[in-house]
Amino acid sequence: MVEALIKKARKYLPEDRLALLMDAYQFADEAHSGQTRLSGEPYIEHPLQTAIFLAELRLDPNTLAAALLHDVMEDCDVPYDVLQDRFGDEVAKLVDGVTKLTKNEALAERRASVVADLAADTELLTNRTASPETSVNGSESSADPSDPTGSVDTGLSEKEQARVESLRKMLMSMAEDIRVVLIKLSDRLHNMRTLKAHNKARRVAIAQETLDIYAPLAHRLGIWEIKWRLEDLAFQHLNPPVYKEISKMLRSKRTEREEYIDRVRKTLSKALEEAGIEAEVTGRPKHIYSIYKKAQKYEAQNMSMGDIYDLFALRVYVRELPDCYAALGVVHALWRPLPNQFDDYIANAKDNLYQSLHTTVLCEGASPVEIQIRTNEMHEVAEYGVAAHWLYKEGRAADAQFEKKMTWLRQLLDWQRDVSGAEEYVESFKTDIFDSQVYVYTPKGDVKELPAGSTPLDYAYRIHTDVGNRCVGAQVNGKLVPLQYSLRNGDTIHIVTSKTVRGPSLDWLNPNLGYVKTNSARQKIRQWFNKQERRINVQRGKELYSRQIKRLTIDLDETAIAKLMGMDSVDELYYSLGVGSLSVSQVATKLSTEEVAPQESQPLPVTPTGPAAGIEVLGVGDLLTRIARCCQPLRGNDIIGYITRSRGVTVHRRDCPNIAAESVQERLIEVGWGRTQTLYPVNLQIEAYDRVGLLKDATALVSAERVNIAYCVTREVEDRSVISMTVYIKGIDQLNRLFAKLEGVKGVIGVARSMEQPVIPG
Repeated sequence: MVEALIKKARKYLPEDRLALLMDAYQFADEAHSGQTRLSGEPYIEHPLQTAIFLAELRLDPNTLAAALLHDVMEDCDVPYDVLQDRFGDEVAKLVDGVTKLTKNEALAERRASVVADLAADTELLTNRTASPETSVNGSESSADPSDPTGSVDTGLSEKEQARVESLRKMLMSMAEDIRVVLIKLSDRLHNMRTLKAHNKARRVAIAQETLDIYAPLAHRLGIWEIKWRLEDLAFQHLNPPVYKEISKMLRSKRTEREEYIDRVRKTLSKALEEAGIEAEVTGRPKHIYSIYKKAQKYEAQNMSMGDIYDLFALRVYVRELPDCYAALGVVHALWRPLPNQFDDYIANAKDNLYQSLHTTVLCEGASPVEIQIRTNEMHEVAEYGVAAHWLYKEGRAADAQFEKKMTWLRQLLDWQRDVSGAEEYVESFKTDIFDSQVYVYTPKGDVKELPAGSTPLDYAYRIHTDVGNRCVGAQVNGKLVPLQYSLRNGDTIHIVTSKTVRGPSLDWLNPNLGYVKTNSARQKIRQWFNKQERRINVQRGKELYSRQIKRLTIDLDETAIAKLMGMDSVDELYYSLGVGSLSVSQVATKLSTEEVAPQESQPLPVTPTGPAAGIEVLGVGDLLTRIARCCQPLRGNDIIGYITRSRGVTVHRRDCPNIAAESVQERLIEVGWGRTQTLYPVNLQIEAYDRVGLLKDATALVSAERVNIAYCVTREVEDRSVISMTVYIKGIDQLNRLFAKLEGVKGVIGVARSMEQPVIPG
């Protein structure tokens, strides 16, 4: 079995270094003798496959040896001193580093295994006693597989706490010797390949962690080969139907697309040859998970996957750096480039070492094709990321360049010191670290890296907390921009600050307004509010509640909402709103998703626009349902069904007087709100200072939120305009977002929900 490893290593290692690999393999084989994995294969197969993939990345011999030995300390009780005496300090330290990560991860794995077993037992019991819970369209329930009760958990569980600690240790290991994490990534890759040996709950949990943490980590390190494999393997277990659908689609259209790309490739190759540029042009198919992400964008644009050719990309490999720009000129002379689709990652290289020119052009038939241009050396780095560093070791100048490039890691550790909570830490990973990056300039010309979609406020807080707290405006490329402006590659940013610390605005924490993108900036804003007097924060939260939650006309009082949000008192609710640890949108989302018992008999003044498509008759299956006109229940109300003689089931509020007076109890049936949402008409009243274009701006914003307008009329009241508008909304959370957006329209004084009956044409 070790022959495959030796064959790959021999391609780039001198013969005298192969003896270390043979020695490490024999030692590991003896240590793991008699051990097997869940799949039934000998345990030695796992460290061997881990080392083989690292050999594909052409890692140094010490790393390959450590990969072969990475489980012997944990699973075979081999002392550190034994490894140190036999294989040297470097190999022993690498194995010890991986072992420390694995021990912490193992704790989380054991806890996860217990939860998964409970979930499996619960699923078995449920299947024996009742039909499986399905959504309206028949798909399986998407309840968290790690929570057998199906309850909503707003915090992190004990096992997730252990995973967060594992992430912290992983970052520290990266700072000390990044090869420890490379071994860990390869270890995870082989575990994903053998994931079928676990039960369904464990497969889903491991796959989700891989997609959330390990694949983005590989991307951050520039290791494309590990990134795409982890993504596809995780996606295969997380969404098997869509995975199979995309695979089938690729097979059915493969010949057509390949013929198209081949024609384009030949055309470009000929043009480069005529221009005297020595280059190799190849076609590269996109991988299944990246196609899935692209399909989501296409769906929003009403585009068909089968008609789009940029499921493939062209790569152009040239010999020297100047040839990259010469080749780009040939491409743009041959085909028209799409605007805002060019990126120069050579002049502005990414911190994960990636360099390349990216452009998208309209080729034959006006089909967009992405083209990447790079040198062969750049390609090595693009495929292997930081792993390519060891190709240029032995004291070459590239070592100094590598250390300079990896300064992002040390900066990253500094940014995370302020993040104390485990839940905040995980969120910070997903936004501040693993999101796509944008590169901007300080006024002095220094390059700063931020997650894509970051705003000037994110930049200000990245520079210094005090700069963020004093921020009153921003200039981008010499022009004043809103604080919600989304930064772009190459922007030069100047933050305008006040002489005194006014402190951040609470609006900056409202996700609907888009002031900040990064979790680190949000954390610093929250810290500022946490330092203020509790009395002030309680009063601020009370005002926020009165202004933004009461207007939703929810038939729950403050005490009931505080209890629903898991708080002991109304003051705690106000305080949480005041400091920003709880947002109005979170309250609205909770109210819209929870079935709560109303405290008042007065129904919300809305009626469904059609059949009760979002209502499910429990335990029966699909039956004709309709909303009762007498009480007009709204999603979130406690409801019950009444079996009619000829019109199926009529859905009433449980406190409806007609239901209370019903004498034939056998005609009542339990119903619940299904997954498909019904649109409800809601009457809004917008008060604003009159100006030209006011109505246009308000209606355009509503349309941009994908909310339909059923009726709209404007009237003048003294020096102000009052716009009455009936809109169709999905639920309370969408209504709350609409309020926040409309209040940002120039001249708007306030937005409220009118208690008048909505106007529905026809």
